[in-house]
Amino acid sequence: MPPTPPLTPPLTPQRRPLILAIAGCSGSGKTTLARELAAHFDATLLPLDFYYRDLSHLPPAQRALQNFDHPDSIEHDLLTQHLRALASGHSIQRPIYDFATHTRVADRTETILPRSTLIVEGILALHYPGLRALYDCSIYVNAPHDLCLIRRIHRDVLERGRTEQSVRDQFEATARPMADRYVLPSAAYASVTVEGTDSLDWSVEQVLQHLHQLHITQPVKQSTLP
Repeated sequence: MPPTPPLTPPLTPQRRPLILAIAGCSGSGKTTLARELAAHFDATLLPLDFYYRDLSHLPPAQRALQNFDHPDSIEHDLLTQHLRALASGHSIQRPIYDFATHTRVADRTETILPRSTLIVEGILALHYPGLRALYDCSIYVNAPHDLCLIRRIHRDVLERGRTEQSVRDQFEATARPMADRYVLPSAAYASVTVEGTDSLDWSVEQVLQHLHQLHITQPVKQSTLP
């Protein structure tokens, strides 16, 4: 049996790609949803995390003290340029960010090819007006702070070698205040809001049904998840 084709046709010079954005607080489940939708659409995924500003000009001890949850920490103008280029059918050279040193890898980039669907994902994906102007549909993943903190602890302790106390300290010092100031208000720009406490398949289904209502994709008869 031949494979099921993606919901969006291949990119051609006459067709602009579908551009989605997924935002929400750190730990809300937005990255998991973005990856699932990227697989569903065979999309190019553009996480904001790759566009953290290079801090190589600072001593290592000072880099770790920076506020990585503030909008100024992201080089959003570069991401906007890259998104426009991909939407026009051109490839880009995306920065490679080293999270251990808080610097961009010198003299190295990753070639990203355009596809018929582009997905921008990050806590501030709905904050920047220049990016918002390019989206066809924007999704906000809502989740309470307590749940986000639990998920951050689980992720950072297991995957990043951090202590639980360090995660809690950072959450209270920057993550939570910046979420209250910048991330939560950006939910007002979302086309559709899903709950981070719901199952992943239901969140995906809600997004697909919303796109169908906007006549952006083919009709969705049932969930595409197993």
